[in-house]
Order: sequence, then C-alpha cells, then structure tokens
Amino acid sequence: MQFIDLKAQYAALKTDIDAAIQRVLDHGQYIMGPEVAKLESALAEWVGVKHCITVASGTEALLIALMSLGLKPGDEVITSPFTFAATAEVIVLLGGVPVFVDVEPDTANLDARQVAAAITPRTRAIMPVSLYGQVADMAEINAIAATHGLPVIEDAAQSFGALYRGQRSGALSTWGATSFFPSKPLGCYGDGGALFTNDAALAQAAREIRVHGQSARYTHTRVGVGGRMDTLQCAVVLAKLPRLEWELARRHALGARYHQLLAGVHVGLITLRPDRDCVWGQYTVLVEQRAEVQAALQAAGVPTAVHYPKPLHQQVAYQAYAPQGGCPVAEHLAQRVMSLPMSPDLSEADQDQVVAALAAVVGRRA
Repeated sequence: MQFIDLKAQYAALKTDIDAAIQRVLDHGQYIMGPEVAKLESALAEWVGVKHCITVASGTEALLIALMSLGLKPGDEVITSPFTFAATAEVIVLLGGVPVFVDVEPDTANLDARQVAAAITPRTRAIMPVSLYGQVADMAEINAIAATHGLPVIEDAAQSFGALYRGQRSGALSTWGATSFFPSKPLGCYGDGGALFTNDAALAQAAREIRVHGQSARYTHTRVGVGGRMDTLQCAVVLAKLPRLEWELARRHALGARYHQLLAGVHVGLITLRPDRDCVWGQYTVLVEQRAEVQAALQAAGVPTAVHYPKPLHQQVAYQAYAPQGGCPVAEHLAQRVMSLPMSPDLSEADQDQVVAALAAVVGRRA
C-alpha cells in the first residue's frame, strides 16, 4: 500500500503528461516558457482571483509574499507553531520575528481568538496555515487584521482546492500561497508553488521579485530571488488540471468515509467546520502511544507519517521565539497526530484495511 499513490495518478494521466512534457522539450523554452503564463491564467480563473504568480516552491511563495509587503528586520509576523518549518523559516530569513500563537485543539489551525492579543506595534502581517487541507478561520482573522491595518497571508500549501464560505483557498486574503510539491492536492513532479492576489501592485512586485527583482531585462528595480517555476513543472500541472475536480471529489468522499469508519475506533478526529470543506492534504488522526501504533501498523503493511512531531517553537532553530508558557495545544497535538494513507486513487478496500489494522491496535469504542 502506498501512503500517497502518485504512480496510479500518473498511469491515469500518462498520455497527457507525456505529451505536455514533450511539447516543452520540443520548443526548448525551459525557463518562463509559454506554459508558465498559461498555467497562471488557468489557476487565477479557477481560484477566483485576478493574479496568479507561479514560483519555485511553496516556501518561495511565502518568502516572496513577505518581500512584496516590505518585511524588514525586527518586524513581527503572527503565525502558527504547528506547521512545517518553511512557514517560520521565511520570516526569519528576512530578519523578521515569528510570533507563535497556539492552535485550536480540534482543527489544529491557528486559534483566531488568540490572535488579537498577540498584535504589537511591530506586527507587520498575520500568516495563518490551512493545515491538513481545511482553511483556517479566515473571516475572523481578516477582521482582526483589518482593524489593525495588517495584511494576511494564507499558507495554503495543503489546502489548494478547498472551499471556505463559497470561496477557494488562496482567494481569501491579501496573499494566498500554495505548494505544488508532488504530494499536495495539486502537485507537480518536483518543486513548484504559486501566489494568488487581487492586488495589482503586489502582483507586479512578486513578478519582479521572482526574477531577481527585474522590471525589465537587467533592470533591477528591487531586491529579488531566483524564484521561477520551471516550464516543465508548469506543463505537468497543466496536464493534471482536467482531473482536479474528480480528485477533489474523491478526497472529500474518502475523508468522509474515513470519518465514518473511524467513528467507533479509539482515535481522535479532526473537526470539520460547517462553513468549509477539507481536501485532506493529509488525513490525520490523534492516537496515544503513537510510536507503538505506527510500528504495529507498519507490520500490518499500513504506512503512516507524522505531521508534525515537534512544534516550531520547540525546534532548535526557532526556540528563541518560543512564547512564554509555550503553546500547549500544539505541544499536545504534536505528541499524538498520525497521518493515514490518503490520495485520490486510494481504494475503498485499502481504506478498509487501514481502518481494520488501526482498530486492531487501538481498539473500538464500547
């Protein structure tokens, strides 16, 4: 059993993907070729924003978003401690200060009720993470940000395609930033990412920043990075787009089926809010004695993963930014979360095997 079955996805799309790659090989424009603009136009329309800027990775998307906002050394960015390191990494790389606010115990997303208290005169932005594929409480976060005149960057690396009150993830704030890492809901065959915004000035800044700050060839208007998404990777994503609606429907169905099958098993489930859906970038449960559970599942042929085993404020690289008293909810979750196999091509039979193996280890509810 595969944790994420990319081979089955490729088999279903082989003809289209191979042809898309061959077209790039034939025209030879490997950097900023025509597939780049074509993908940006298609994604902007699909997400429902005016501007999409493809970039080299999800990390680069967050970095360029912060650079476009003029983040300076000492500026604070409020974010989640329960996420991949890239979220805080980009803040620190620019000399900023990540301000970690604890997460909700049932969704693992940034707790909007604690955000306002974390704002100081040095706060420059708020960066919630839409973890596991469910959008964070963006309406509440946006309202707080608007009161203080702050931009919001949604880290949507795991939630591309998710809906929140009728709008797509990525279209909900000043910036939306996503990743096309192969395992994501929409993935390429390497690194890639994208930024989404309705702000023309920010979009132009991001376009310049991703090509070393150039407003024209060898005219460096601002400090930038080498942050372009390769033409080949854009071609792969373009070939995958026609299947995306089906894949998202499968993710919704499989997530709901996991929830139903696990309702009688001794595990904790992530709560789905009624005003949004989840694309299950990771299908994650909570278990006690996780190491033992993982070992037993591995012996039964069921792969698992942990997203994430240690919150960022407890990582050596970021412990200097740990808030007083820590982030107890994130710390609790980090000891218990365990991700199960999930991809659009996961079969119901494999899903049944996963649940049966898990129930055999942790037991069923009385």
